[in-house]
Amino acid sequence: MHFLTITDAPTLKRKNIYAAYAPYVYEMDIWFKYADKVTIISPTSYDRELLLSNFKKDLQVISTPSLNFTSFFNVLRSIIVFPIIIFRLISVMFKADHIHLRCPGNIGLLGCLIQVFFPSKIKTAKYAGNWNSKAKQPISYRFQKWLLANTLLTKNMTTLVYGNWQNQTRNIKPFFTATYTNSEIETPEVRNYTKALKFIFVGSLVKGKRPLLAIKIVEALHKKGKKVFLEVYGDGILNKELQKYIVNNELEEVVKLKGNRKRNVLKEIFKEAHFLILPSKSEGWPKAVAEAMFFGTIPIATPISCVPFMLDHGNRGILIKPNLELAVSNIEKELNDIDRLKKVSINASRWSQEYTLDTFEAEIIKLLKS
Repeated sequence: MHFLTITDAPTLKRKNIYAAYAPYVYEMDIWFKYADKVTIISPTSYDRELLLSNFKKDLQVISTPSLNFTSFFNVLRSIIVFPIIIFRLISVMFKADHIHLRCPGNIGLLGCLIQVFFPSKIKTAKYAGNWNSKAKQPISYRFQKWLLANTLLTKNMTTLVYGNWQNQTRNIKPFFTATYTNSEIETPEVRNYTKALKFIFVGSLVKGKRPLLAIKIVEALHKKGKKVFLEVYGDGILNKELQKYIVNNELEEVVKLKGNRKRNVLKEIFKEAHFLILPSKSEGWPKAVAEAMFFGTIPIATPISCVPFMLDHGNRGILIKPNLELAVSNIEKELNDIDRLKKVSINASRWSQEYTLDTFEAEIIKLLKS
């Protein structure tokens, strides 16, 4: 089987080995395991630092210019390279046995359009964003969702989405992302919620993840006399701004910026932390939330995308509004009920441990054989 992946995620070459963003690689390696030949069509350069991992499979990578519409120059450049991308997509789709789209994204959008002209090809699409039809999203995102769900135009396609949503077409399949294997399942340590409480933030330091709000929440709890501290894991353009806020507000003993950490290090952190706080603006399936839950860390998150489903509307975590005072009040209330916190931690780990890499691989095999 010739397996084709169309994605906006850059595929980078280092020391004659192809690499990409680590979580994406871990997932795609499972898909690629069952293919005789793998082709990726994607951009092959990136101007920012990425947490990289090497692909295990030998790949054919077809480079495509990235599309960017954030300025007049970028729009002009995108218009010029547009025919090149179209030609390359059509050429490689002709040769593929299975077409796999990674959406949403600009290259993914073109893939969505062109796949319409290959109705007999077997196709899957992974929509990694928020599938909620009521969410405020760019027009291009909404168009991709509409086209992927349109069974009149899109044939032989299974679209994988995060969460269970009502009134979906027959080709929409609720799905998930996994990090840990069955062999890594263990009974989480029972936390002591009466002593100092360890909060963690795990994710990119960008506005969409709201790391500053996470810091301000822990700061407010600290000022109310709670024994709390926060460790921030991740990197991004807000790093200096966050560091400045910590220094200006004399929070050096309460908040620590730890930078990026590898999977095995984060695993040990999840085992001991009391709470993961992720007040994001938008998510698909927030892996950090599921990973923290796996080891009994209680997630504190905003009710976006499939997060309410993941947290069982508060039975497996704490849902907060992206408002400082309301969030602090809600969390403070939860901290006063120790028995409930212990129960929530157990519920979180039991649920998350159902979504392992073994289960994930079994589901992928079904998709490839269908």
